[in-house]
Amino acid sequence: MVSGGAMVTVLPVLWLLSEASWAATLGGQEGEHNLRDIILDPNKFGGVTNFSTFLLDRSSGMLFLGARDAILSVDTNQLDRPPRYITWDVSEEKRKSCVAKGKTEVDCHNYIRLLEFLEEGRIYVCGTYAFDPQCTFLELSTFTLEKNEDGGVKMETGKGKCPFEPSQHYTAVMAGGTLYTAATSNFLGTLFDISRATGPEQERIRTERSINWLSDPEFVSSAYIEQSAESNPTGDDDKIYFFFTEVAKEYDLYTKVKVPRVARVCKSDVGGMKTLQRRWTTFLKAQLVCEDKPSGQRYNILTDVFTIQQPQGDPSSTHFYGLFTSQWEHEELSAVCVFSLSDISKVMDGPFKELKKTCDNWINLEPVPTPRPGQCLTHALKDEGFESSLKLPDKVLTFVRDHPLMENSVTAAPLLVRKGIRYTKLAVTQTGSGAVLHLGTGHGELHQVEVVGQNATVLREIPLFTLHEPVNNILLHKGQALVGSPLSLARVQAEGCALYLNCELCARARGLGCEWSREDEACRETATKPGPDDTVEEALKQCDIKEGRCSPSTRELQVSIGLRLLLPCVQLSPRSCRWEHPPHRHTKQHHSDLEVTVTKENLGKYVCTCQEAGPDMRDHTSCRRAAYQLTLESPSVGSVATAGSRHVLAVYILFFCAGLVFGVFLLYFLLRRRGIGRQGHQLPDNSLSSGKGRDLLGSSATPQSPSSASLLSEGFRLTEKRNGTANTTTTTTLLSNQGNGGHHGNSYSGTLIHSNPSNGHGNALYSNSNTSSSSLKFPSEISAADMLDGRTGERERVRPKGGEQESEEGDKVDEGLEDGSGEGIKGLVEELATFPIFKSSAPLARCEESSI
Repeated sequence: MVSGGAMVTVLPVLWLLSEASWAATLGGQEGEHNLRDIILDPNKFGGVTNFSTFLLDRSSGMLFLGARDAILSVDTNQLDRPPRYITWDVSEEKRKSCVAKGKTEVDCHNYIRLLEFLEEGRIYVCGTYAFDPQCTFLELSTFTLEKNEDGGVKMETGKGKCPFEPSQHYTAVMAGGTLYTAATSNFLGTLFDISRATGPEQERIRTERSINWLSDPEFVSSAYIEQSAESNPTGDDDKIYFFFTEVAKEYDLYTKVKVPRVARVCKSDVGGMKTLQRRWTTFLKAQLVCEDKPSGQRYNILTDVFTIQQPQGDPSSTHFYGLFTSQWEHEELSAVCVFSLSDISKVMDGPFKELKKTCDNWINLEPVPTPRPGQCLTHALKDEGFESSLKLPDKVLTFVRDHPLMENSVTAAPLLVRKGIRYTKLAVTQTGSGAVLHLGTGHGELHQVEVVGQNATVLREIPLFTLHEPVNNILLHKGQALVGSPLSLARVQAEGCALYLNCELCARARGLGCEWSREDEACRETATKPGPDDTVEEALKQCDIKEGRCSPSTRELQVSIGLRLLLPCVQLSPRSCRWEHPPHRHTKQHHSDLEVTVTKENLGKYVCTCQEAGPDMRDHTSCRRAAYQLTLESPSVGSVATAGSRHVLAVYILFFCAGLVFGVFLLYFLLRRRGIGRQGHQLPDNSLSSGKGRDLLGSSATPQSPSSASLLSEGFRLTEKRNGTANTTTTTTLLSNQGNGGHHGNSYSGTLIHSNPSNGHGNALYSNSNTSSSSLKFPSEISAADMLDGRTGERERVRPKGGEQESEEGDKVDEGLEDGSGEGIKGLVEELATFPIFKSSAPLARCEESSI
């Protein structure tokens, strides 16, 4: 009671102080980025939402956005101009019919999922159209949809070209004026096709309806690889590649194992004559393996793919950067692997995999019929009389129908691994010695990471949108990144040394050819390539911070006995990390981070060391990533409440005393009232069973968190900041979430948006925006000073001294209620339950991870 009174009294002061601290942080972020970054929030789009598809005219800089019931046009060179838009919605009758079939009213709109350029200045547009996909043509000269004679929109069926449901995974690519798609092909979303969706009717072919071809796939991306005559002496056909995740049929396991795949079809394929009529005769698929072999960690869920092909027409230079996560990890996890087209081609030309149905085991099959099944037509095959796939023998077609999967896998080691972050979208800028990864997060941020060899360095982490707006599109154009969410659009400078505003950031971009100029106090480009000894480590030592990439300064944390805190260690390499700390075992490692329960014995130095790739990509060197010094001091509120301020501490003591007096007065008042009440009537001994006061007891119906090996299931209370957003595992917390990046307090209650971070063609179509971002809760542990690095914004946890006493008192009250000796206390609880201020719902169980 005493602690409760004091905490209630202190609440307004803490809230004001936390608001001031948050506003100061936000102002610093805006000041750093607003010179180059431009953000268009939902207010700029006149109520149009659910942007899912981007199409950029690189010659003019016009960006076309597919949204719900609308198509928008934005001039990326002049974002201050209001966007133009066309409405293409569904009639009320059509919407009611969709709802009557069991679909939600939100989904029964027209979500534009396809935008592709056609010849003669037109765009091919397809939308879900209330679960009845339709397509039409957009005239660029007039920015209008093609009309019928009656004035309505001229439409054609979109089945096979566009998904039925807004959130279904989907991808499409235009190859020589012909559309190739990977989508669901029925209303229920149970049939999946990779098809040639346009062109002459007799050439519209698709995959075979067999689980050996497609097994519950989630389509991610597609790419058209065109070969020029100069780089194609054999006359090999152009190819279309599709990337997806599906349920593996080759593993005999009880659990459904998902695997990432790459599938290939040939552009000139028109199907077979008798076998595989109107079906692909060149459909082959292989497994993608993104695995860190030293640790054995495999990332098996593909979420996005970015294709780089330079110069045009030369497939040998093509690389596919894949964004992965893991089916087996409960926490957020992201990894990036890169696959070359030459490696994929080698696997496609290798042995086939076969399921022997008698024992359900996969074995290699020999011999393979001639000509080789699944290959594209070349000059040599045409000379042999196979001018078309219609001329292929039935034994070849039967073989490829039964054996679409290759025996070997396309393997790669991860370039980047980040735990605690969910990346949703990826774009890549290649440099002379490496690449810059532009990564969108599920919390509206853009991260830029430099990768040289197998070592990664975080360059910038830019908050762009609110917490509930995942990044679903990234386009790179003229040194800029066009970043989209379901509600907003941003233009961010993506290239150039001038991006890095201080010496430390410039040093981290040393691999990009950047160097800090002390004369100009700016980051400049240099023609001198980094030598063997000219590393990021050495460049950082030239800065005033006097610490290198692998020699961070020790950061002192003032803690109190009994405090539980999480010491972060930023792990970029897939290699393992280890901690050096005092010998007393009150620690637990969670991935690369370390959880510590503070005692007098384990005060001291904590050092995190990670393994990174050496110069020859095979050796590994130790890199010290973080160092902390834990020292004992009385609890304080840290920088959130002006850390170390004696004046603030005096204010807390004053309010604590006031709360103490208030608690004593209230206790006296309740006891006196109970004494008067007893004179009038007697309560039965089992008064608690009557239902009074149950609001103060834990409910047996309270939903519980799933059991896991995480620190949350063991009752630890940790506060941690990830991606610029504070997350807490306690049931209550101090700071209210105001978004990230300057869009606080926005609530779009009129837009119901689902979450789907990876739907292939325009990922993360929906994000739930029916939320309020200003809920204020109360802490049992207070997140304090932002004393650590910018990746997690780790904060010192401070806990009031009265917490332990309060817990002991609570235990005594429970014992009194159980053994019958606490009748007075039971009565007090009963009286408290009659006061409205103390009536509240039963406390909820702690979630695995909840945002403030």
